[in-house]
Amino acid sequence: MMARENRFSPSEFAAQMKAERMLREEEGAALIVPRDANVEFARLADDMRTYLSAPHGLGEEERKRYGETLNRAVLGYSQEREQVLAVISDRLIRLRIHEATGMQHPYQSLAEALFAEVIGLNVLELILADKEGLEEIQVVGERIFIVRDGVTRPYAYRFDSVREVERVQQNLVLFNNDRINPRKRWAEVMLRDGSRVTMTGFGFTACPTLTIRFYTVRSFSLQTLSSSAYRTMNAKVMSMLKAILAARFNIVIIGATNSGKTNLMKALIAELPDEERIITIEGRFEMMLGRDFPAKNVVEYETEEDDPYHRSDQAFKLALRQSPQRIIHAEIRDVDANIYVRACTRGHSGSMTTVHANRLEDVPEAITDMCMLDGRGMNAERLTKRITRYVTEIGIEMSYLNGRRVVSRIGELFWKDGQALVRDWVKFDVMQGEWIFPAQPSAKAEERMAVQGALHE
Repeated sequence: MMARENRFSPSEFAAQMKAERMLREEEGAALIVPRDANVEFARLADDMRTYLSAPHGLGEEERKRYGETLNRAVLGYSQEREQVLAVISDRLIRLRIHEATGMQHPYQSLAEALFAEVIGLNVLELILADKEGLEEIQVVGERIFIVRDGVTRPYAYRFDSVREVERVQQNLVLFNNDRINPRKRWAEVMLRDGSRVTMTGFGFTACPTLTIRFYTVRSFSLQTLSSSAYRTMNAKVMSMLKAILAARFNIVIIGATNSGKTNLMKALIAELPDEERIITIEGRFEMMLGRDFPAKNVVEYETEEDDPYHRSDQAFKLALRQSPQRIIHAEIRDVDANIYVRACTRGHSGSMTTVHANRLEDVPEAITDMCMLDGRGMNAERLTKRITRYVTEIGIEMSYLNGRRVVSRIGELFWKDGQALVRDWVKFDVMQGEWIFPAQPSAKAEERMAVQGALHE
C-alpha cells in the first residue's frame, strides 16, 4: 500500500511544476531589487532570455514554430518582431513591472529596450532595415561586410566591441537550445525558409565571426535564369540543359561559393515531370523542394554525420528502397561517396550532385579520393574510369563573372589514355560576354539525346 502511495505521478508532478512557475511569476517583481539601474536591467534581460528560450507550445510542431518565430525576429523579419515584442510586453505586465527604476534608455518603453537587448542585432539593425538585394551579412570581429547582388563590400559602420558580437551570438544560439562557449566554439542556425546563420567564437577563429546568409531565390525555372534580368544562360544553353535532363545524364555541378549552384539545381529540378520520384539528400535543408514544388513526388532527407542512425550513408540505403527515379545529392562528401557512385552505376540515371573541384577535369579524381577513404582495397585508376563514364557524365561549371552568376561551362566527360577529359559543349567567353559552343556532343551522347527526344515528342 505504501509503495503505491509513493509512486511517481506525472500528472501530479506537472501540476506541481505549473503551480511553482505561477508563484515565481507572481513574485518576479520582488526578485529584482532596484539597487542599481544597470544591474536591474541586466537581471531583467536575463529573465527575459530565459523566458523566451523556454519551450512554448502544446506539441512539437508548435514549439518548432515558436523557435522559428524567435529566429526570424532576430534576423529582422518585421511580423515576427511584432509578435516577440508583444510577448515581452505581456511578460512585463504579468511581472507587474512597468519601468526599471532610474534606468535611462532611448526607447519609448521598457519592453522595447529589452527587445533591443535580447533580440536586436545592434548595428546590424541598420542593414536589416534595407533587405532589398541583401544576400549575406559577414561579421569578423568588429568589422562588417555585406553582400548584395553577388558583390561584397565593407559596411560603413562596425560593432563597438567584440562583446556586442558575442551577445548577438548568445541570443541566436539560446533560442535554438544550442551553445557556443569554450567547450563548443561554433554554432549554426537554419531557418525553414533556407536562411542560415554560422558563427564561431574565440579559440576556433582568431576573433568572433557571424555570417548570416539569406534565402534570396525568387524563381526556379530555366526560363527565368535565361531572362535579361539574370542572364545566367541564353536560350540555346537552356535548350541544351533541357535535352540533358531528358536524356537522363548523370550531372555534376561545380563552382565557387555563392556562384549559383543551388539555384541552377533547383531550376533543373523544376523542369522535371511532377510524377517523377525524386530523393534529395542534404546535410541541411536548403533546396526546400517540398515547399517550393508541393506537387512533385519528392522525399527529402536531412542528414547528421555525427549521428550513426541518420548519416548520409544510412539515408542512401533507405532512399534506394524508395523507388527513386532520380537522386539529388546536395554535395558529395567522404562518407557517402561510394554509395552515391553505386547508385549512379546501378540504374539511377539522371541523378545530380555538386562537388568541390577547381575544374571539371578534376571531378572524377576528387570523387575517387573520397571513395578510397573508407579503407577498402580498390584500384584507383579503374575506379576513376568508372566514375568518369557513369557518375560524371555531364559537368556544369557555375561562375560569378562581371556582376552576375553564369553557366560558364558545360562539358561531356570521357576517359582516354588513362585520364579524364572534357569535351566542351558550352563555354562562356568573358571578352564577348556571350556563350560559344566549341564542340558537338559525342556520337553516343547525340544518339542518347535523340532517342529520348523522340520518346518525349
